[in-house]
Amino acid sequence: MTVYVGTSGWLYDHWRATFYPADVPKAHWLEHYADRFATVESNGAFYRLPERRTFADWAARTPDDFVVAVKASRYLTHVRRLREPAEAVHRLAGRLEGLGSKFGPVLLQLPPTLQVDVDALAGTLRAFPRHHRVAVEFRHPSWFTDQVQVLLERAGAALCLSDVRGRRPPLWRTAGWGYVRFHQGRATPEPCYGRSALSGWAGRLADLWRPADDVYCYFNNDQRGCAPRDAARFASAAVRCGLQPTRVPAARRLAAG
Repeated sequence: MTVYVGTSGWLYDHWRATFYPADVPKAHWLEHYADRFATVESNGAFYRLPERRTFADWAARTPDDFVVAVKASRYLTHVRRLREPAEAVHRLAGRLEGLGSKFGPVLLQLPPTLQVDVDALAGTLRAFPRHHRVAVEFRHPSWFTDQVQVLLERAGAALCLSDVRGRRPPLWRTAGWGYVRFHQGRATPEPCYGRSALSGWAGRLADLWRPADDVYCYFNNDQRGCAPRDAARFASAAVRCGLQPTRVPAARRLAAG
């Protein structure tokens, strides 16, 4: 099992000195990041969808094995709320072509106020090109029904397993690949993760997915510089569970707090 390990975004000013050396200009942070991690989730695309040339620029500046997951524009998920998705999906898919071979999954993060609407979700998933990998992060409990699980399975879409205090989805394997987002750990300093929590998640991955599957794991707990260090520690836990994580920096060289 290949476990793609990275963070949700890379342009965080508060990572200077904890992850980015002071002498590395911000314009080169992507190159610095991509030398240490083999994947990233573009969280910023949710707020403002980049042009195709921007995605192509990211592809040109990163190693051949680099993979970019993209959080879909909030226009699709929060403004349109999955209604009449064709135009929004078409625009997103066209711009993502700029990534070429480095294009990874698309994440649909739904608003916490959006309750279950099976028809709207089905129409949105159908609007994506068949070769796209789409993960869905539900944030209202009404979505966790047998009907939704079957819909995801038939569409080959992954349920995003999101780890956040007070809200954890069921452990559904709905596709031959997986997607996990780490939002909030309970270690000190918050929101960092402790080693036991990371080991527990590595074990869940080993139980849920098959050896030939890909699983994409992104740490969204960027505050205090927790995400890069926790991602590196999680990769070590994955190895101990017999998984194959992508490259990460040495955790002992990363500060958090």
